[in-house]
Amino acid sequence: MMAEIDQTTKILRLTATVEGRVQGVGFRYFVQQHAQALGLTGWVRNRWNGKVEVLAEGPRPQLEALLGALRQGPPAGRVLGVQFEWQPAGGEFGGFHVRQTV
Repeated sequence: MMAEIDQTTKILRLTATVEGRVQGVGFRYFVQQHAQALGLTGWVRNRWNGKVEVLAEGPRPQLEALLGALRQGPPAGRVLGVQFEWQPAGGEFGGFHVRQTV
């Protein structure tokens, strides 16, 4: 009989795009602080279209917690929506960083 996979330790990738008043309000640093506190790896960056893009890897419970923070945003921000998807983790990140706007 096969052993059950423990979903709390399986490493996944969360990709998310956040829209609303999310630029110029410290949103990227808010995300970085939460991701680092949760032990996640990946990056966050502004997009030229006014949205913020997030790619994070780690255990699903911590990624769910980050997703909750993305929906909330920092006090000066106003999140109107979060589009996201789950993918297999790539494992190529050594920390969680703010990237340059694209």
